[in-house]
Amino acid sequence: MSPAFSGHCLCQQIHYSADTPPVFMGNCHCRDCQRSSGSGFIPAMIFPETAVKVTGSVQYFSSQADDGSTHQRGFCPTCGSQLFSRFSNLPGMIGTKAGTLNQPSDFVPQMDFYVASAAPWDAMNSALPKKPGAARGE
Repeated sequence: MSPAFSGHCLCQQIHYSADTPPVFMGNCHCRDCQRSSGSGFIPAMIFPETAVKVTGSVQYFSSQADDGSTHQRGFCPTCGSQLFSRFSNLPGMIGTKAGTLNQPSDFVPQMDFYVASAAPWDAMNSALPKKPGAARGE
């Protein structure tokens, strides 16, 4: 049986899979996600970390998020693909980037969040709920 969600980096040295669905899927429009992706947002999925199997060597870069928490972004040290996120305010969870999925259509966002910092040229799906800040809270 193949995993429900799977993906890899551009050079295929890092692979991941999860047999359970993510607990959340959404589009983050915060400035850090814009800067780290070079785009208007990051399409993100959040899983329990124990549900995600990773093969290959992931390198992490840490930064301080808008809310003061620590955000670690995991990437492939060979090709530079950003694959994962860890958040100090979400212990036991790991984020994956929908653009790295083997089946991109598996990503079905539930909302756009941090839209207060969205780029003016970013055309968001009007059918999705919008939050000015974090996906949870507020």
